[in-house]
Amino acid sequence: MRPPRSSLLVVAAVAGLPFATGAAAAGPPSLGPCPMLPADNVWNTDVSGLPVHPSSNAWIASSGGAGQLIHPDWGPSGGAVAYGIPWQMVDASHQKVSVSFQYAGESDPGPYPLGPDTPIEGGSSSTGDRHALVVDSSTCTLYETYDTHYAAGSSTAGSGAIFDLRSDALRPATWTSADAAGLPILPGLVRYAEMRAGAIRHAIRFTVQRTDRSFIWPARHQAGSASDPTLPPMGARFRMKSSVDISHFSHDAQVILSAMQHYGLIVADNGSNWYFQGDTDPGWSSGVLDELKTIPAGDYEAVDESSLMVDANSGQARQGVAAPPPPTPTPIVFQIPPPPPTTAPAPPADTPTPAPTLLPTPAATPSAAPGDAVVAVAPSPQPATPAGRNQTPVRVTGAEVAATSPGAGLPGVAVATLAAGGLALAGGGAALARRRRRRARR
Repeated sequence: MRPPRSSLLVVAAVAGLPFATGAAAAGPPSLGPCPMLPADNVWNTDVSGLPVHPSSNAWIASSGGAGQLIHPDWGPSGGAVAYGIPWQMVDASHQKVSVSFQYAGESDPGPYPLGPDTPIEGGSSSTGDRHALVVDSSTCTLYETYDTHYAAGSSTAGSGAIFDLRSDALRPATWTSADAAGLPILPGLVRYAEMRAGAIRHAIRFTVQRTDRSFIWPARHQAGSASDPTLPPMGARFRMKSSVDISHFSHDAQVILSAMQHYGLIVADNGSNWYFQGDTDPGWSSGVLDELKTIPAGDYEAVDESSLMVDANSGQARQGVAAPPPPTPTPIVFQIPPPPPTTAPAPPADTPTPAPTLLPTPAATPSAAPGDAVVAVAPSPQPATPAGRNQTPVRVTGAEVAATSPGAGLPGVAVATLAAGGLALAGGGAALARRRRRRARR
């Protein structure tokens, strides 16, 4: 049986060229005539220079440990149903239908370009997540649904989200999407055409079994199993360590691993630990995927990408942000005792000269890191109502408060630095119970 129409369409969509040229591969990711989100989007931003997140070791330990092997969640299936997440590109002539959603309060109403030709993850008889990803090339609009069931006049889905691929806009805070993190799925898939072109220039979507009941930018929704800071939140970003030598892998495997070192992976859903997703292109071979299955999670680290955030409601990311330099050690100053008074008798010739005394320089007043939100706090602070579209309670983690000295110009005032990546928005519980990946794992 012919596999579902999905990533095969990309070949026809790039004017008949089998693969992109080297010059095309050097640009931001695209799909046919459409960008795969703007070049400055957080998905498309290199994070190889960002600092390691302080919770990196704990998050890895709670997700199977350092010995857990990563797992490409797609590839040759040996059967009629393709293994992976399919996608489809259509034009303005494709029908659009109304869809009834189980979680309508957090879904975009549509209509959606679904039909009998729409490929469903796992096939038409699947009891798994049944994702459907469709791009309208005439408007560069991405339509994604979860638990998708098409039927003429009565289509249903668990949830649905519509994304303008030319925009950095995020979904409303606490809203799900077709993914538990409230993010788009297609921009995070490993696509065969990109791998064959020689460069993957975006982060990769992956799952862990248990997440914290919080989410961090750019995620918009949580589906945690516990309020536990040792569990990664939705939106947590990881990367392969730069110290890992990937030169002994095949060329195709190196393309994927290089993307992991530069763009990393984003926790987007609950599922098997360290499963990352790709498309259903029939060109995939077991050889390259088997290579990837030999890599342990200990070769990865979580990164703090809070310095990239421009606006909490936008996926736009600051570009060229590098890891901050290590802190400068407090200098040691040699202070020589003053000479004795002239009236005192001279010391005997064999009296040793007093040794220098080592005194540390007084510690400098801490200051806010670049990109942090700085809040002046009065001696008797009153809690402020967090800002937001719907006044969702905000739990701030990792806030640092440092008292200023009188010489700093703010006597008696404290400075609180609120790292953007430490904001955890609680709530959005409408879609919590259903966010467990139901697909049988291979």
